[in-house]
Amino acid sequence: MSPGDEHDSFGGVGGSGQTRTRLPEGNSGDVYGGARRPVRSSRSLITVVGVVVLLVAAIAFANRGGGDPADAAGPSSDTPGKTAPTAATGVRPVTDKNGQIPTGYAQDEQGAQSAATNYAVALGSVGMFQDGPRADLVRATHDPAVADDLLKRLDASYTAEFLTGIGLDANGVAPTGLTFVSRTVPVGAKVRDYTDTSATVDVWCTGLVGLAGAGSTKPVTSTWFTLTQKLTWVDGDWRIASSTQSEGPTPVNGDNRASVADDIAEAVEGYGGFTYAR
Repeated sequence: MSPGDEHDSFGGVGGSGQTRTRLPEGNSGDVYGGARRPVRSSRSLITVVGVVVLLVAAIAFANRGGGDPADAAGPSSDTPGKTAPTAATGVRPVTDKNGQIPTGYAQDEQGAQSAATNYAVALGSVGMFQDGPRADLVRATHDPAVADDLLKRLDASYTAEFLTGIGLDANGVAPTGLTFVSRTVPVGAKVRDYTDTSATVDVWCTGLVGLAGAGSTKPVTSTWFTLTQKLTWVDGDWRIASSTQSEGPTPVNGDNRASVADDIAEAVEGYGGFTYAR
């Protein structure tokens, strides 16, 4: 990873591809804690950390102060840059897992999109705020040639001061009675460039970050961002070589009333996540 890539984080252009959602897995749910856009942060930390999908939102947040699918018929007809509706399509997307992360993607455009989408979810999870889980997530999703250097940069960024600023202790654990929420929810994906050994994939996402529970002074809020992942084919699977993140596209906020803190905490604990597929 070059110096220019080290603050890369994923990017995606809004929902122009087809996306299929597979069966729920685990206990990490889709919730909303107030759909307002986070304030931009000018901290230099952003220029160092690239792979953490929700780190931009987390920093703004800290600064506020207060089963198997059936095989689909036929291959995808997508071509780079071609707009397509959001619908299930293509072949079975994944064959295995590395821990909790789906792996074993096809060496084609569909496989690259499925990999980029699931990696975005994994790298936007709560585990990224804790040393051991963070290392596992990075090594499971990245090219081994860049993983060690990236981990050094991430470890240097997740300081006790930063974690305290978002309401966690020095180990990345939420206070008793509160639930820390960090979740990335992909909306759509598309291929920008593709060869048999490399791919650039955009993933459009919404994210949730905050502390849920009674008495929280940092409630869960939402953010929208696009992720661009540059993938490489390594040892029979797609891995991230570098990534970038940009803000939006962001829709107009709806009229939904924000839920109370306990409802958000219950939703996080009660709704599982998904394996995403092209």
